[in-house]
Amino acid sequence: MADRSDERRRTENVGERIGRKADRKRKARDEPRRGLWFGLGMFGLVGWSVAIPTVAGIALGVWLDSLFDDRVSWTLTFLFVGVVLGCVNAWWWVQRESRHD
Repeated sequence: MADRSDERRRTENVGERIGRKADRKRKARDEPRRGLWFGLGMFGLVGWSVAIPTVAGIALGVWLDSLFDDRVSWTLTFLFVGVVLGCVNAWWWVQRESRHD
């Protein structure tokens, strides 16, 4: 008796997977294709999303290092902060574009 219920569950899981794949194919066929330019644009957007905060953090750190003679390297500190903010920014853009799919 237990074998029949296990088999029924496996069959339902296979059916659900096939249904999801069919829905995904149908959706991909109905939507316009995003071409090479879209991919390059997204690549550039993600790159600039990381590069600008990183360079801004370095510039702020160099300026603070010139003002203060500390044991702390403000350049390295704000380099790290800029990279982290840039990665969060890039993640946000990728998530935003993924929602349209």
